Parts: sequence; C-alpha cells; structure tokens
Amino acid sequence: MELPKVINKKVQLLVGIIIALLLLLLGIQPLKAQLVGGPCQGCEAVLEFGKQALNSIDTLPEFEMHKNQLLVTGTVYRSEGVTPAPNVIVYAYHTNEKGIYPTRGDEEGWGRRHGYIRGWVKTDANGSYAFYTFKPASYPSLTEPAHVHLTVKEPDIQEYWIDSVEFEGDPLLTEKNQSKKRQRGGSGMVTLKRENGLLMAKRDIFLGKNIPNHPR
Repeated sequence: MELPKVINKKVQLLVGIIIALLLLLLGIQPLKAQLVGGPCQGCEAVLEFGKQALNSIDTLPEFEMHKNQLLVTGTVYRSEGVTPAPNVIVYAYHTNEKGIYPTRGDEEGWGRRHGYIRGWVKTDANGSYAFYTFKPASYPSLTEPAHVHLTVKEPDIQEYWIDSVEFEGDPLLTEKNQSKKRQRGGSGMVTLKRENGLLMAKRDIFLGKNIPNHPR
C-alpha cells in the first residue's frame, strides 16, 4: 500500500534532515559548487561582502587619502577568451603604503588577515569591472613586488585565485619570480599610465585559463 503523497514528502524531508545531521556529526561537508583551482587559502573571502549590494565598480577604503590613486579595470571573459562574462564576483585586497595589511581591530573572517583595504565587484552585462584604490607598497621584507590579490567566483563553480596585479618596472620584479607565475586567469602584469591624475591599470581576466580542473 502506497503512502499518501503528503506523508511521503514528510518522510523524504525527515530522511534528508537525518542525512545532513549525520554528515555534520561525521565532519563531512555537503557537496558545494564544483571544486576547481587547487588549494586556495582565504579564497572564501570572496563571499564575505555580507549584505552589500555588489556593482561592477567599487572604491576601496582610503582611496581619497593617497597621491598614487589607482584605477584597476578590466573585462572578464568566458573560457574561450572572447565572450564577456557577466555576474562574476571579483574580490581584491592589498597592502597599504607601508606594505602591511592594516586592520582596525573589528575585522571578521579573512578581514583579520587581509586587512580592510579590500573590496568586491560583480561584472556587468559587458563583463566589465573596476576598483578605485591606491598603489600598494611591497612587504617590508622586500621579498615580493607590490601586488593586488584577486579572487574570482563564477556562478556554480568554486572560487579560485588568479595571478595578482603586478606593476611593470617594479624593482623587485625578477626573472626568477616571474618564471614562477602560472598566468592563472591570464597575465597579471600591467603597465601603469597616468590619466586625469589616476594611475590606470588594465587587468583582463580569462576564466579557467591555467586553472586546474576548470570545466572550460
């Protein structure tokens, strides 16, 4: 004898709850969006924008306080490298003028490590994005050239990091550290040009390029 449909649905819901609780107790995480890109410490910060409504343009904290104001722009393309990709979240963070990731003490999540000089955008219908910020400094240890970290989150695909924005002519750029670059999401090397008082940096992003396990 078949169970009534209403009872059957309740049984299915109960079974689902029991399975979820068992997975939680066993420490097994439920399946998320497709995993790509390999290890990515801190990449989940791409989703830490909270209730903020994302636009294709964002202004990072302290932009107006600096002489070397920087505008990072670009187009995010689909995997074939031609079609613009809308609704892709791009997360950016970088050091301040002293080469550190500054905190105010009230940060949560990855803001404790990344500092408060960070922001989020979502590409528009043309795949465009832009960050108004300022040119970061190298770490005090002078172990790496100045850079802007970037993480992307495509719909239905796990977030992953791409090559940071780096600045042509940086004295810390060497053949050795450049040879290690994987050009994830395309090259992050930019040539700065000053326009209307702003340093302009163009960093196009190619989804899936040199990203392990990407379903491109």
